[in-house]
Amino acid sequence: MSCTNRPRRIVVLGCTGSIGASTLQVIEHLNSTAPGCFEIVGLATGSNAGQMFEHAQRHGVRHLALAQPSPGSDTPSGATLFTGPSAAQQLVESVDADIVVAAIVGSAGLSAVASAIERGWDIALANKETLVAAGEIIMPLAVKHGVHILPVDSEHSAIFQCLQSRRADSAASNGQPPSMNLDHIRRIVLTASGGPFRTWSHNRIAGATVEQALSHPTWKMGAKVTIDSASMTNKALEIIEARWLFGLESSRIDVIVHPQSIIHSFVEFDDGSVLAQLGAPDMRTPIQYALTWPARPEGCANRIDWTTLSQLDFEPPDEDRFPALRLARHVVATGGTSGAIFNAANEEAVAAFLDGRITFGRISELAAEALESIASMTASTLDEVMDADRQARELVRARLVSTGAAAPTPRGR
Repeated sequence: MSCTNRPRRIVVLGCTGSIGASTLQVIEHLNSTAPGCFEIVGLATGSNAGQMFEHAQRHGVRHLALAQPSPGSDTPSGATLFTGPSAAQQLVESVDADIVVAAIVGSAGLSAVASAIERGWDIALANKETLVAAGEIIMPLAVKHGVHILPVDSEHSAIFQCLQSRRADSAASNGQPPSMNLDHIRRIVLTASGGPFRTWSHNRIAGATVEQALSHPTWKMGAKVTIDSASMTNKALEIIEARWLFGLESSRIDVIVHPQSIIHSFVEFDDGSVLAQLGAPDMRTPIQYALTWPARPEGCANRIDWTTLSQLDFEPPDEDRFPALRLARHVVATGGTSGAIFNAANEEAVAAFLDGRITFGRISELAAEALESIASMTASTLDEVMDADRQARELVRARLVSTGAAAPTPRGR
């Protein structure tokens, strides 16, 4: 990979999560093969100050953001540390960069991503909640500022790669990721591993323990994303994200369960042809593609051993056992702030489940109750999105109190 006359400057939001850690590995690998191509100029985390400071020292990063500071969070010598709920946004507004890796879990990173777009930075988007909650705002904003939104989720990266046209040097005019050929598409199909409960009955799923839900058979992810995968809410969020990324209505976005996680998604065209992107289940591949697009330098991800791959299985998803998929179709059809409501209610419900206050089956039920109880409004500003987010969280918390859900129990995370 050839470099320009200066490094490409990167901010990593969510640097201590699984995506953030993999991003740092990718950047270190790329700089080892082409020294000086990338420079990390900012790091942000929620509460893991110690790990972020270690990353900062290793990579020479001087601008840091910590959303939840705690006693003993000493700033590294020579570094600037922003703290508090708006720390990530302050970081984005205080440094000069070319691309931000948006990997903060949940809606917490939304304002920082919007600020990065306004500054004209490209977005390597791993935070699907950004478009789920505020796609109506984020996509037009990207068009206005000529920003590329490059998907990092393995499924959306797969679709993006399948839809690449020969024109790879300009931003899309309609807000979708750059250089996609959207002609003659019958549908896109997002693959899902099925999670740990793929073969479980409805009643058994409803009573699953935290330990069981965190035992993903294929991917290693953070707790919240792993729980979302177990309920297939992660796939529901991806349906909504795909609607915004690729400009396709819900009827042209399908899901199929593929437990091996080798085919990351595929595109079916009008003539019956199908293009798929295959690879080992390793997030470093889509991360690297987002950072180096349209180039494909030598990667550091695991490779498929074709001699050991004996079969690829597929099965339709069961929306009765995994009702979040049905909720996603409702959100796409409703639009407005319904995505913010769905996402916020799910975040609160997942936190309650991880704290032992509700059963696994209640997660999707609470999200459905929020969508039914809170009217969706037109999403024209981030304040309106965050107001819907607040209403959904308050509703879920109130339902937990009214049903006598226990207070959170201490857990080591």
